[in-house]
Amino acid sequence: MPLLILVRHGESEWNLQNRFTGWIDVDLSQRGVEEAHNAGKILKKQNFRIDAVFTSVLKRAIRTTEIILQELGLDGLHYEMDQALNERHYGQLQGLNKQEIGEKYGFDQLKIWRRSYDVAPPGGESLKDTQERVLPYYKKHIEPLLREGKNVLISAHGNSLRALVMYLENLSKEEVLELNIPTGVPYVYELDNDLNIIKKEILENQL
Repeated sequence: MPLLILVRHGESEWNLQNRFTGWIDVDLSQRGVEEAHNAGKILKKQNFRIDAVFTSVLKRAIRTTEIILQELGLDGLHYEMDQALNERHYGQLQGLNKQEIGEKYGFDQLKIWRRSYDVAPPGGESLKDTQERVLPYYKKHIEPLLREGKNVLISAHGNSLRALVMYLENLSKEEVLELNIPTGVPYVYELDNDLNIIKKEILENQL
């Protein structure tokens, strides 16, 4: 049975500073580097075979991918990069501090901008917008590999992965509002031949 492994990149410099990042190309923090190494070590301990790897075009996800592959002894494995897997674009909020935005506009509005399905921040994307680029890419490039029985690793972002998990787990708009994917924690889905979920495992604190 194929495995689909999802990993949100390690903590970035702007995660650390509590700033909206979106498409701004910031690097991992030191903690983020450690989280990426830990994710790789956890996957190595599980002895999963990795056949194909996909990531975004943003350096925090690419660097996480490279560190994980290094830990798995797969440094030379080719991986695909595509903008379709980028974090959602936060528009005018990019670069701003989340606490300050909450104080200015209210923390209920902040949660709606951060977590809701179909409300976009000013000049940015909603989760629905993000899903409308993630899912076609997933269905065209990743589902065929899973149907062949290949194990696929996707190293991406909080919202591009939330969009995908919403689809995989058939979550409602209300359920996805509460979904938060932590940095550097592998989510492992075992799928049947029709790509239905047989088992889901969150590999947290596995070392």
